[in-house]
Amino acid sequence: MAKTTKKKNSGSSSTGLKGFGSVGGGSASSTSVTHVALDRSKEARAFYDFLEKGNAGDNLSRCALGFFPISKDFQLRGVTALKPIKRGDVIIRIPYELAVNLGQEGADPTLPAVELLRDYCQTMLSEGAEKEAYYRMLPAFGGEDCMGSTDFFSDEALEALQAPLIVEETLKRREKVQTRFQLDVATDDTFPTWIDGNPVTAQHLLWAVWLITSRVLTVQGNAEEGKSYRLLIPFLDMCNHDRSSSHILTGRAEPGGELKVVAGSKVKKGDAIDICYGGGMAGNDRFLQDYGFLDDGSDHKAYNMVAQQLLGKRRIVEGIGAGRFLSEPDRIKSLEELGKTSVQDDQNILQSLTEPSMKSALKYRIGIKEALVRN
Repeated sequence: MAKTTKKKNSGSSSTGLKGFGSVGGGSASSTSVTHVALDRSKEARAFYDFLEKGNAGDNLSRCALGFFPISKDFQLRGVTALKPIKRGDVIIRIPYELAVNLGQEGADPTLPAVELLRDYCQTMLSEGAEKEAYYRMLPAFGGEDCMGSTDFFSDEALEALQAPLIVEETLKRREKVQTRFQLDVATDDTFPTWIDGNPVTAQHLLWAVWLITSRVLTVQGNAEEGKSYRLLIPFLDMCNHDRSSSHILTGRAEPGGELKVVAGSKVKKGDAIDICYGGGMAGNDRFLQDYGFLDDGSDHKAYNMVAQQLLGKRRIVEGIGAGRFLSEPDRIKSLEELGKTSVQDDQNILQSLTEPSMKSALKYRIGIKEALVRN
C-alpha cells in the first residue's frame, strides 16, 4: 500500500447518513438506498458512533453498511455508496489509529491470532471498552461465515473436496493451532476467559486464525523502516470481494497515516464498494481455505487458476509450496482423486445435500473438473 497524506480535520463529525436520517437514535430499521437496505441495527449504529469518535465520521457521508439481495432467501452485508463518487476520489478513509495492529508480517497466522484473541476477550469483557463496537461487527465464533472455511470442515466434507493438497494444508494449520494453544494460551494463567466466562479453547484460537487469514491486510509501515504490519482495519474490512473491482487500497501503517479505498472507476449511488481479495492472484483453493467462500464469477477465473496449477501451467501463489510449480507426484495424486467421480456424478450428489460444507465441497470439485476441461 502506498503512502498517503493526512488531511487536517478530514474526520470531523458528519451529519450521520446524510439524507437518510441520523445514525445515532431511533429504533433499529432498514432504509432503502437504490434497492439496498441500510444496516441500522443497534450494533451498526454503535459502530457508526465508533467511527465518528475515531475521526472517521466523514465516511458516513459517502458510504454505509447495507444488505445486497443475492437471492430470494439471502442478503449479503457489505459497504454501499450513499452518493455518486468520482474516479480518483476517496471512498473510505480510516485513520491508522483506528486500526488494530497485530504485529509484523509473517508466515505463521497463529502468532497474531493469539494477540487478537487476547485483545478480543479483554475488550468484550470490559464494560465500555473502546473497540467493543468494532469487535461486535466481526463474524461470530461458530457463525456461518467462519464455518465456510475448510478449517472448520468435518472429515467427511474434507474428503468430499477430492483435493488432497487442501486437506493436507488444512490439517497442518489445525495442528499449528493446537501447538500454539498449548504453548501460549493453555499455560498462561493471565489469559482472559471467553466472553461467556468459560475458558478459551483451541477452537476459539482457530476462529481467531481464520479472522487473520480472511480479514487482515498487510500494510507497509514507515518508508524508512521498511517493515510491513498486519492490520485489522474497521469498515474497510467489511468490503466484499469482486475480482473485477478497480478500487485501490492505499496507505501506511504509521502514526498519523490513513488507510484508504480510492475509487478506481466511477461509483453510482447504491453501488457495492467491493475490493479484489488476494490481489487478483488467488484462486478458489485459497478462497475456500482462507475466506470460507467460492468465487463463482462468470469468467470462471478462480477455478481456472487452480486447474492451471494442477496441469503444471501456473505456480502456487500461497500456502505450502508457494512460488513453485506443483510437483509431479502432487499433480498426479490430485488429478487421480478428482477422477474418482464424474461431473455428472457430482451434480447428482449435490442435489441431495443440505449440509453447507458438503455442498461447498461438491461445488468446488465440480468447478475444478469443469476448469480442467477448459484449460
